[in-house]
Amino acid sequence: MNIIITGASKGIGKAIAKAFAAEGATIFLCARNEVALYNTVAELQTAYPNCSIKAKAVDLSVREQVKSFGAWVLAGIADTNSGKIDILVNNAGNFIPGSTYQEEEGALEKMMDINLYSAYHLTRALLPSMMEVKNGMIVNMCSIASLSAYNNGGSYSISKFALMGFTKNLREELKPSLIKVMGVYPGAVMTDSWGDFDNSSQRIMEASDIANMILATSKLSAQAVVEDIILRPLLGDLP
Repeated sequence: MNIIITGASKGIGKAIAKAFAAEGATIFLCARNEVALYNTVAELQTAYPNCSIKAKAVDLSVREQVKSFGAWVLAGIADTNSGKIDILVNNAGNFIPGSTYQEEEGALEKMMDINLYSAYHLTRALLPSMMEVKNGMIVNMCSIASLSAYNNGGSYSISKFALMGFTKNLREELKPSLIKVMGVYPGAVMTDSWGDFDNSSQRIMEASDIANMILATSKLSAQAVVEDIILRPLLGDLP
């Protein structure tokens, strides 16, 4: 199985990479922080020697780098046994808190570049090869912020609403090509964005919860698709 994961050096992306590494998959990873990315590769390769991991440091807010990463992936995929993409996980994202009327200048552009445009341009770069063989699944990491507005969500929520729209349109467009498209909508997950939050009471979810759900969907029959996954902490969203 060949899987591509963006934003994979930490958090949910790293957890997804770990889940598929344990399955012996061939994994293509990217992240902006080169040191963190290659530390993740070394960690996973040591823990799961049967998997194959390739990585490239990329700033996905830059369209040219997104396209370059797409070309690099296609070249790497061509060298694998199957020569096809099985799963693309558009996970890269960024969060800047604030309301639309008082957030920092340029917040919307930053959020759209990472949270929407990176997924849009990478998907477009890889889709022709997927459509040619009528195979694969695209997973877009949306958010509960895609589903309803919330306090201090600002441009982050706007960008995630847009990613949900992209996901839904893409799903309809790709049905004739037999390509699955899934939106994942997590609530609070214990990642670096929560800083020093004390999760000793397990108030919020673990990144592995999201990864395990995506792994499970990859094992379904070809004719079955999970369109949307919504995961929230058991006690509900944090206020």
